[in-house]
Amino acid sequence: MSRPSTSRLRRLTPLTAALLVASPAYAIELQQQTITANPLGSDQVAAPSTVLTGDDLTLQQKGSLGETLNKQPGVSSSYFGPGASRPIIRGLDGDRIRLLRNGVGALDASSLSYDHAVPLDPVNVDRIEIVRGPAALLYGGSAIGGVVNTFDNRIPTEAIQGIQGAGELRYGGADTTRSSAGRLEAGNGAFALHLDANAREFNDLKIPGYARTADERARNPDGDDKKHRLGNSDGRQDGGAIGGSYTWDDGYAGLSYSNYDSNYGSPAEQDVRIRMKQDHYAFASEIRNLSGPFTSVKLDAGYTEYKHMEIEDGEVGTTFKNKGYEARVEARHQPIGPLNGVIGAQLSRSEFSALGEEAFVPHTDTDAGALFILEELQATDRLKFSLGGRLEHTRVDPNGDGNERFANADRSNSFTAGSLSSGAVYTLTPIWSLAATLGYTERAPTFYELYANGAHVATGTYEVGDADLSKEKAVSSDLALRFDNGTHKGSFGVFYSHFSNYIGLLGTGRTLNEDGEEDPDGIPEYTYSGVRARFAGFEAQDHWKLGENRYGKFALELSGDYTRAKNLDTGEALPRIAPLRLNTGLLWELNDWQARIDVEHAASQGRVPDNETGTDGYTTLGASAGYTFKLGGSQWLAFVNGENLTNQTVRYASSILRDIAPAQGRSVEVGLRTTF
Repeated sequence: MSRPSTSRLRRLTPLTAALLVASPAYAIELQQQTITANPLGSDQVAAPSTVLTGDDLTLQQKGSLGETLNKQPGVSSSYFGPGASRPIIRGLDGDRIRLLRNGVGALDASSLSYDHAVPLDPVNVDRIEIVRGPAALLYGGSAIGGVVNTFDNRIPTEAIQGIQGAGELRYGGADTTRSSAGRLEAGNGAFALHLDANAREFNDLKIPGYARTADERARNPDGDDKKHRLGNSDGRQDGGAIGGSYTWDDGYAGLSYSNYDSNYGSPAEQDVRIRMKQDHYAFASEIRNLSGPFTSVKLDAGYTEYKHMEIEDGEVGTTFKNKGYEARVEARHQPIGPLNGVIGAQLSRSEFSALGEEAFVPHTDTDAGALFILEELQATDRLKFSLGGRLEHTRVDPNGDGNERFANADRSNSFTAGSLSSGAVYTLTPIWSLAATLGYTERAPTFYELYANGAHVATGTYEVGDADLSKEKAVSSDLALRFDNGTHKGSFGVFYSHFSNYIGLLGTGRTLNEDGEEDPDGIPEYTYSGVRARFAGFEAQDHWKLGENRYGKFALELSGDYTRAKNLDTGEALPRIAPLRLNTGLLWELNDWQARIDVEHAASQGRVPDNETGTDGYTTLGASAGYTFKLGGSQWLAFVNGENLTNQTVRYASSILRDIAPAQGRSVEVGLRTTF
């Protein structure tokens, strides 16, 4: 929640500077950013990467991680109302996107279903990184689509002298959010303590018209025809943490505990509420400037207990529980000529259970172990290569507890997955550079892709797994042209991925009752199926300094992305793919004032499977303004943020609820933030 320090700004890289493009405080003069998820700390990385921090993160912050990142190039949202959404990267979602907390996974059930929220309020986050490429292989085969890494300093990694902190209040928005958060840190230069807490409440979301589309109302005239409000979309989120560490010149070691508690409605079922709780314990340590074969060693570990209850008509219908740990160690070896690199190992265990008559997945234990490596070679002054590899073994052990529904969960499955990824950055001129990646990735199927079988009440679907699924396999590549001439700074890139076995949640066109029998009045059936698939598209962005005069500094930001995904077995498009999106932002800064006007256009999405519906295009207008000032020894930012000011109906093609749950209508939110 605070601005980056001067020492941190010195370490920022040209690549991420080109990608940090929405902050009022840093709107005109882009600042560089370090990609800490790349342990080699390279000046440039081949993989496309994005960083959100500072005021940029404050103004883009929403109550969920998916909505917070929704406007980043290549990132869309699985939007399930204001209570739940997960980031989708280039059309890939679920367990293909690795969500990390300070570099380590925290167990939840967000990848199991779209209604399951990520147990994290972005208000507690100092920094968010989105990374793809060789470094992504450090974090697991489930990073086949990308990595989203959040940082919160709950275990301080640098010495703190004295007392410092931050606080934030915000009110408004289409869901009338009431949010408060605070953080306090204290230290004596060796021992450091961190405390934080937050609370957020929100009402049913305001929408421009009917929640359901005209076609949906015609198909089901007896359904809920609520207008101007998205029913059962209200909720609350509470959280907090305590952490501490001991720091010295060459490292740190510390512990933390955090808690997250929420209660929110499911717009898919008007009588279903979701109550979720997570307790997370973490340990982190790093020792630097070692002698011998390794220059530094870093250890991260976390233990999580997670509980998620789906409450129907006031009674608990299904309870999901997940507990387990993840630990990883990485060691950076001494340079071998021009070669620098990191090797490491990772272990994890997850014990998942679903209890109740409406449980659609069996109790399952999942154990995984992996070895990984990332090497970097400075071949010439202009050319840099990187190579990453990972070998991972996963065992999935189900227990149907005699339930006939889980007859397919009568045996364990084991998978050994191997992945390789390479990258190169070539400096063409002082202005232009070319970056490319090529990788082969394998991912073991998850327990729900293997064994799911039953109605999922919260989403209104019947999901069926396949115990005979094989590993997901893909060959992926990126090619990007980057530029920086002082006036223009940005990139244009294309990507391509070919899956020889893509595990998709695909609609069958059938409707089933709760017993799994065909019923015209039932709910739609979705199966986890392995198909051949292709993903391709582009991402582009430019930060253009328009000039400076007595009226202030001006800049223009342009960005766009497009993903096209096809089921090669049937020739149909794959479902839930965001359409072409174009964004324009006009930025202004004068002394302590900043402002911007944004226009976002999304094309219609008609490339959908035959049994699914498309979405109409839309164009939205947004505006924000901020004023910074000092009171005593504290820094303050007062801001107002308006979105969808023309009150357009927005339905995300990437949302499974697009026909019954539109995004927010006109929204105006005010906030006040302080750091001291």
